[in-house]
Amino acid sequence: MWQETELLLWKPPAAWFSVNAFYVPDGSGGGRRLRNWYVNFERPSQRTANGFDTFDLAVDLLVDAGLDHYEWKDEDEYAHVRRLGIITDTEHRAVDAAREETLGMLASRTGVFADADRWATWRWNEAWPTPYLPGSAEAAEGAASTSV
Repeated sequence: MWQETELLLWKPPAAWFSVNAFYVPDGSGGGRRLRNWYVNFERPSQRTANGFDTFDLAVDLLVDAGLDHYEWKDEDEYAHVRRLGIITDTEHRAVDAAREETLGMLASRTGVFADADRWATWRWNEAWPTPYLPGSAEAAEGAASTSV
């Protein structure tokens, strides 16, 4: 079970990244605040019988809650997986384009960042059912049906 933070994830279907908003308790007895934004560079999601698959591409962008400061994370790891050939030249070009796209959205306050103030106050609707992942038997059954 996810603990310590609440997460709101924005993932356009064909994008080579997702934008995550992390929320933490604000110490006021039940309230919470946006801690930071986190841009995760990853392959576009693929729909499967059990949900979505993606592949993390190592490098990330940490952005403060106010969108004023950012820093790159794990660039050394990214360079290492590039040297190993885990990330191809084609994927590298896609990641470079995604980096430019996200920095552009951040600078111009477009995309998900256009509504950053509204997202900062987002709350889970208590009437929504709790999401769950299928059990191992359901997952195995789904995997078997997709491989036929």
